[in-house]
Amino acid sequence: MSTTSQKMKQRSLQPVAIIISIIIIIGAFVFYALHNNKSATDGKGDTSINTLPADVKVMLSGAGSSFAYPIYTKMIDEYRNRSGTETTYESIGSGAGIKKLVARNVDFGASDAFLSNDEMAMFPAPVVQFPTCLGAVVLTYNLPGNPELNLSPDVIADIFLGKVTKWNDKRIKEENKDAKLPDLDITVVHRSDGSGTSYIFTDYLSKISDEWKSKVGSAKLPSWPIGQGGNGSEGVAQIIKFKPGTIGYVELVYALQKFMDVANVKNSSGKYIKPSLESTTVAGNIDIPADTRISITNSPVSDAYPICSFTWIMLYKEQSYNGRTKAQVTDMMKELWWMIHNDGQQYAKPLNYAPLPQNAMLAAENVLKSVTYNGEPVLQ
Repeated sequence: MSTTSQKMKQRSLQPVAIIISIIIIIGAFVFYALHNNKSATDGKGDTSINTLPADVKVMLSGAGSSFAYPIYTKMIDEYRNRSGTETTYESIGSGAGIKKLVARNVDFGASDAFLSNDEMAMFPAPVVQFPTCLGAVVLTYNLPGNPELNLSPDVIADIFLGKVTKWNDKRIKEENKDAKLPDLDITVVHRSDGSGTSYIFTDYLSKISDEWKSKVGSAKLPSWPIGQGGNGSEGVAQIIKFKPGTIGYVELVYALQKFMDVANVKNSSGKYIKPSLESTTVAGNIDIPADTRISITNSPVSDAYPICSFTWIMLYKEQSYNGRTKAQVTDMMKELWWMIHNDGQQYAKPLNYAPLPQNAMLAAENVLKSVTYNGEPVLQ
């Protein structure tokens, strides 16, 4: 074969060689990618959020208690800064939050009242609940001169039953001898929406007044005998702020933030107790049942403020529903675990909530450990 023919043949083979080389290179890349993907999924079953690519975000959502809104948003923000977890929380009231959880529109609900047996029966599957911190509900008012009032249980009940109607009523004057009480009608202000704060307050009234218990009882949305309704704590506060002679109830943290006057309340030991972080904390020093459903209003503890409560988060016990992934559930459970321990609890006191006492924290741990995905515990 001539030299010219050999050169022509070599030139004709060059494109073929190039194509073969490209195919080999692409094949090598594909093999490498497939091999690495298999290695990433053949681990020990660790499907936590940390195994996902950095640009993949698991979105979580909760809704409910306005009482707990300041502490939950703070915890959520701090946990996001540490983990990158994106969680949203809607302050829509305990009743509305429970409805969203029943409909499975949120990952967790939040309420200032534990679920009753009737409420638990509304859910399509079993739910669990655990406390996250404690808070107080305070009586706030608008009177000339901003006197600091002392109020006893029977007077409080009769004000909200409409039986004590004037601020200079002799029963109020007897408890406040140094206060200048005006000849002014009392206007009761209450929540108009379904509220855990209302439940805490009416739970207290039901314990200290047989008449209240029989006529009204404890409820998130009671049938109030008298008064003007405001939507949320914001609505109650607005009415009280602009209308002299009013009295209502809001969360301690809200009253402090808005510089509202609050009453000292006589407790079960006969002491007038100022609502504070300290008097709220001691109210939780009691035995906690395994299901964590306990009322601590009108606490028997000597120095306790009497209108206190835990606030709860609730979620479905079996988390494999609505296409939820194991990674999503694991991420949520890690965040909830973080919230009940020191890393999360450190934010309670600065916001005027009482952190969980040790016995309540242990009970909350056991509840979280009972949550499953496809029948297997999520937290190991």
